[in-house]
Amino acid sequence: MIIMDYGGKSPDIAADAFIAPNAAVIGDVVIGAQSSIWFACTVRGDGNFIRIGARTNIQDGTVIHVDSASLPTIIGDDVTVGHMALIHACTLEDGSFVGMAATVMDGAVVETGAMVAAGALVTPGKTVKAGQLWAGTPARFMRDCAEREIEMIESVPPEYWAMAQEYLKIGIGVVEKK
Repeated sequence: MIIMDYGGKSPDIAADAFIAPNAAVIGDVVIGAQSSIWFACTVRGDGNFIRIGARTNIQDGTVIHVDSASLPTIIGDDVTVGHMALIHACTLEDGSFVGMAATVMDGAVVETGAMVAAGALVTPGKTVKAGQLWAGTPARFMRDCAEREIEMIESVPPEYWAMAQEYLKIGIGVVEKK
C-alpha cells in the first residue's frame, strides 16, 4: 500500500480500517473506523482534503480526487462506492450508494439514502435527493428507490466490513502507524 504525505499533510487512517496492499492514499485524507479501501483504489488529497467516514467501503479500482481551487471530497458514514467509480470534488452523504463505474463530479451531492446507478454520470452541481435513484449519462431522476435498493444501501457496508475483517485477520491491509 502507498500511504504518502503530500504538501505537509499526512493521511489519518483509523487503526481498524482496511487498506488493500495496492491502494494509494495520499495527502490530506482522513479515513474513519471500520472503513475499507479496496484493491487498486487511489484516494488523492493533494490539492484539497478528502474525508471518508466510518463503515464506508470504497471498492476496487475507484479514484477519489478533489478540485484544488475550491472543492474537497466528503464521503459520509455507511457509504458504498462501487468498483471503478470516479468520485471528484463532491459530497456523498451518510448512507448513500454509488454504483459500479459511475462518476460523480464537482460540487454534486448524493444525499442520504440516495442511489446512483452503475455507469451513471452525475454532472457538476447536481443533487441526487434523499431516497432517489438516478441513472444515465447524464444522470437524471428515474424513480424513488425501491425496497431492493434500500436493502442494498443498508446491507452492503456491513458485508464489506465482514470481508475486510477476514483480510485483516491474516495480516492483509493492516496499516502500520508511523
